Amino acid sequence: MKIRVLPSSQDRLHALEQGADHAEAWAGKARATAAPVLQKVYSLRTRIATVAVSLLAIWIFAHVMFGANGMVVYRSKKTEYQQLQKEIVRLRNDNAEYSTQIEQLKTDPKRIEKEAREQFHYARPGEVIYVAPEPATPTRPETHSASK
Repeated sequence: MKIRVLPSSQDRLHALEQGADHAEAWAGKARATAAPVLQKVYSLRTRIATVAVSLLAIWIFAHVMFGANGMVVYRSKKTEYQQLQKEIVRLRNDNAEYSTQIEQLKTDPKRIEKEAREQFHYARPGEVIYVAPEPATPTRPETHSASK
């Protein structure tokens, strides 16, 4: 077992004093080295703040305009929404028209007769139906030399 002898309080105080002197000297040297830089930064503080605020404003503007939920996206979504609303109104009108036609085809005998005559070319006894022939489509020559 080793016995360790502790330094006296005077020695400890003296060592602490020397350490403090070294720390003060180092701090003084660091302050002297940094002083011109800090002086320059302090004199330019308004310009630095102006540049920082300007960059922040530009970034916020760009984010608001072109971000994921920016104005450009908002306007395109709004236009799409309006087109979809118009489409919904048109489809509802078409649906109402088709419902009316279906109801007429279920209940109105005149409507049923009209559809039968038009689609299936039905006729009453004694009636003659005239059907016009389809117009002939002109044939085009296959090659350029054949059309001369």
